[in-house]
Amino acid sequence: MARTILISGGSRGIGRACAVLAGSRGWNVLLTFVANPAAAEDAVEAVNAAGGRALAIKANASKEADVVGAFDAAEKAFGPVDGFVNNAAFGTPTGHLIDKKPEDIALLVETNVLGALLGAREAARRMATSRGGRGGSIVNMSSAAARLGMPGEGVDYAASKGAIDTLTLGLARELGPDGVRVNSVRPGLIATEFHAAMGAPGRAERLGQSVPVGRAGTADEVAEAVVWLLSDAASYVSGALLDVTGGR
Repeated sequence: MARTILISGGSRGIGRACAVLAGSRGWNVLLTFVANPAAAEDAVEAVNAAGGRALAIKANASKEADVVGAFDAAEKAFGPVDGFVNNAAFGTPTGHLIDKKPEDIALLVETNVLGALLGAREAARRMATSRGGRGGSIVNMSSAAARLGMPGEGVDYAASKGAIDTLTLGLARELGPDGVRVNSVRPGLIATEFHAAMGAPGRAERLGQSVPVGRAGTADEVAEAVVWLLSDAASYVSGALLDVTGGR
């Protein structure tokens, strides 16, 4: 039976890779985007080509009405949501915390922390058996930065991902009796455009040489971990913080 998966920030990078891999399983995918409808439509086409069905809608992860609307749209198009990938994130320009702009930090916290909390809350409301749901799986997108700190580059980003790990650990215990598994994937140096958006193009490739496996990772490699956690193959996995870091 096809699952229905909602992926926040699913138009590019790791989110897109998760959407396409889910599509290859024959699953239904609703992905959200904020500013690039062309990228979102390209992702939808890729999911459909892989064998799934997809829909993209514009939704800001930090706005409650948008989050609720995304889940409503998924249910209307495909039926109850079985899995939620809590992926939408923002990174401030690379640099020391002392030099960061407060408005950038505020946007980071709104997107990465408030947005993650709102998304997880709505997923819980839809999936929890005590609320009439049928259970499901939440995969929060954290980062190895949560344990490495990103000094001189993104301490604020690392702190926001530390919040994701704490959310995962607590919510897994809270929702376990309701048939909902909650896990976190912590990517390491992954070669996506996210680094360039933070003002550090080529960062993953440059630093990847110092990773024990000798290279940066790919969005597809992270997606494999995410889709596994969404699947029945991970039916006894909850409260896990899964590193996809090449040993870093």
